[in-house]
Amino acid sequence: MEFASKLVEVTNKPYLSYSAIKYAANGSKQQDMKLFELYIKGLLRKESQAFTFGSLYDCLLLEPEKATDEFIVIDDEEICATIGGKNPRATKKYKEWKEEFQQEHSKKTIVSETDWTEATAMINRLDASEVIMPDTGEIISVRSFLTGKPQVEFNTWIEEIPVRGFFDCEGDKFITDSKSTRSVSGFRYDVKSFDYDIQAYIYTQVSGKEFYWVAQGKSKPYLCAVYKASDQILKSGEQKFWSAVENISRWLDEPSKDTESFALYDII
Repeated sequence: MEFASKLVEVTNKPYLSYSAIKYAANGSKQQDMKLFELYIKGLLRKESQAFTFGSLYDCLLLEPEKATDEFIVIDDEEICATIGGKNPRATKKYKEWKEEFQQEHSKKTIVSETDWTEATAMINRLDASEVIMPDTGEIISVRSFLTGKPQVEFNTWIEEIPVRGFFDCEGDKFITDSKSTRSVSGFRYDVKSFDYDIQAYIYTQVSGKEFYWVAQGKSKPYLCAVYKASDQILKSGEQKFWSAVENISRWLDEPSKDTESFALYDII
């Protein structure tokens, strides 16, 4: 409880999330206590086309009934035709039109028709996909790993550490997280590169259930894969999690120390 009290006192945050922990974890490629401080204080905002596409894909995949409430497709064919030229989207007139469109639809996330079409095509491939379970030889649809309650929030404890997050999908026997990826075959390496092992550890500790990723390539023909988190991956996530707690605790004990002084030491 002392950790939680100090966390609130220094950051005004009553919990840690996977997204915050990865910046403080030893062995993380994103480790930097300066980044942790910026993130936990709400000063590290990451918005990109890839992030927007991932959000659209997840919504259409898991909660399609909410898609038109949260997203709007920008239809700029008419304005582009009116402006003419080789690159109408680079003109001042187009930028003014787009800014007005954004203001008019400020409560929704704007996406391109191309992104909407691609996300839909990906999901169609996923719904047609099946895997063979190696232990039983049973053929199971990939969609069955995403059957359950979508976007389930948790706000609980791992020992004395307060944690919060969302399960993409909570089934009766397992938790599943959906990931779109550049390479399905390379996803096994992404798990450690992007610290998804921390996520797997947190989610299994919180739920007491097995953990799966459903990964899908963002390039045609949109291959899908189902990956179960192994004991080895969960152990890696556990080590990163508790190393992050130790590093965060050290900072909470001396919050006046500038995190810009943080540097790494290792033997290679």
